[in-house]
Amino acid sequence: MVRKRPFTIRYDSEVKQHFRAIERKYHALIRTTIDEQLRYEPLVETENRKPLQRPVTFGATWEVRLGPNNRFRVYYRVDEETYEMLILAVGEKKRDRVYIGGEEYPL
Repeated sequence: MVRKRPFTIRYDSEVKQHFRAIERKYHALIRTTIDEQLRYEPLVETENRKPLQRPVTFGATWEVRLGPNNRFRVYYRVDEETYEMLILAVGEKKRDRVYIGGEEYPL
């Protein structure tokens, strides 16, 4: 059996601020889901993972939805040559709006 090469997951320095705006009880869930869903196949489209139609302001090209009722959003970009993935933002969706770091963010 051929084992896939894992991607290195890095977090942008701003992501610490984004986590502060999310209830602490969800932090482990978000980090675990990022590792489970994105470590080996971050560029495979699924029901909850998709490429963004246009890159958002902070440079993300992909989004993954996770958590209870898909309430959280993780925005990232991938460098296929170096097998690195950069998590650029973690937000929370409330109704039809996304909040990143406690601030409403236009996406």
